[in-house]
Amino acid sequence: MTASVIERERKYEIGPGTVVPRLAGIAGVETQEAPEERMLDATYYDTLGFRLARAGITLRRRTGGTDAGWHVKLPVSADTRQEIQLPLGDSPKVPGRLRKLMRAYTLGEDLIPIARLRTDRFEHRLTDAGGHTLAILTDDHVTGEAGGEAVLLDEWRELELELAPDAPSNLLDEFDRALISSGAFTSPWSSKLRRLIGDRVPEPRRQSRKPTAGDVVLTYLAAQVDQLRRSDVGVRLDVEDSIHQLRVACRKLRSTLRTFKSIVDEPAPVVVELKWLAGRLAPARDAEVTGQRLATRLDELPGELVLGPLHQYLTLHFAQEGRERAMDALGGKRYLALLRSLDTLLENPPLTKAAREPAKAGLRASVRKSARKLRRAEAATHGLSGTSLETALHDVRKKAKRTRYAADAVRPVYGKKLRRWRANVKAVQSVLGEHQDTVVGRAALRQLAITGHADGQNVFTFGLLYARDAAEADSLRRVFGKRWKKLRKGVRPGWL
Repeated sequence: MTASVIERERKYEIGPGTVVPRLAGIAGVETQEAPEERMLDATYYDTLGFRLARAGITLRRRTGGTDAGWHVKLPVSADTRQEIQLPLGDSPKVPGRLRKLMRAYTLGEDLIPIARLRTDRFEHRLTDAGGHTLAILTDDHVTGEAGGEAVLLDEWRELELELAPDAPSNLLDEFDRALISSGAFTSPWSSKLRRLIGDRVPEPRRQSRKPTAGDVVLTYLAAQVDQLRRSDVGVRLDVEDSIHQLRVACRKLRSTLRTFKSIVDEPAPVVVELKWLAGRLAPARDAEVTGQRLATRLDELPGELVLGPLHQYLTLHFAQEGRERAMDALGGKRYLALLRSLDTLLENPPLTKAAREPAKAGLRASVRKSARKLRRAEAATHGLSGTSLETALHDVRKKAKRTRYAADAVRPVYGKKLRRWRANVKAVQSVLGEHQDTVVGRAALRQLAITGHADGQNVFTFGLLYARDAAEADSLRRVFGKRWKKLRKGVRPGWL
């Protein structure tokens, strides 16, 4: 059985003979209990090239303590990690479920033992006046060993302060101040493993204080590749909205490569493969969104207008539609090839001459071109009606989305005027997204009515929802007109 927990913790360095700080009276702590000693023995796994460690991920098999088993730790923020847990089992080989879960990071490479850490842990429970646990303070005496061409051996001592699941996050800062004032200092390492093997793991690319146009675009692309991989894990864990997030990462990567092709010479095969992947994810995501939206619309109707077990009918119609297709794509060789291509793109980017220009000067033309395409798409809607207008408005939405992605990429470089203009672009995109939902919703309702009628279902309610969506579409088009006027006349950089 797979379990998932969220950890909120901070690590501290402490001298060999230093007394463990007393935290009673801090952050509501009434009692710092006497320590319980636990012996922990953990073997860590990674690829030969430390693909997991480079992504801030740890994978271990640990014995001892209260949570012995297989653990995967995924970074969420500076103080927060998600831990995926599996039972210990008898075999030291990484379980197949974890190998599949990490596939977007390992790219199918073998996961091998890279280090072993033995920890003599002294665990202090910090409780409030009612005896409720607020946090756990651990005093860890660690012995580490890592293999390779040269064996690494190390010993050290560290403190770890982990909040209880229901404790307020702001307590971390209160504990932090108390621990620092007691002589501890914040550890520069994100994990014990990174402390042991840190010099063997390649450092990520750092952006200079005066970035070039190429620096800015590559930083944004790297963030989207990272989001794609994180979302991949979410899809495999069947986390809500993860298919959507994976699809968005594909869109942002594809859009950025096309918008800034004067900076990064557009790798056509990568763009094609990103479109393929987004297309494979589309049915699952569209079914999820449309099913949830129609269920909500159904709830908004008076009970006397809902004829029959329509919620069950919707559930059966949209249940897991397209998910198998998405999972097949993530399990295939074509997807791995795409991930490798993205890694190659970031490691050896095909930068143009324009990429060497200072960011402010070098990025303007691409954003300006994207904004111009958006204006042309809006102009093309004039005089249209019916399905032709709906199709044209959908094109405006896509152009607005690409323009917003362009603004997101260059956001670190420009000031408030661009941010305010970008907000107006997003407002246009959002209302057209709602409009497109009514278009897709009406198509789905028409199909539901056809199949429902064939099944002997009373389809009156589907017709009523169809009419409501049609009326809402009219209203949304009027809202779009107002938001477009605000975008056209609103604040924006002069070069736009």
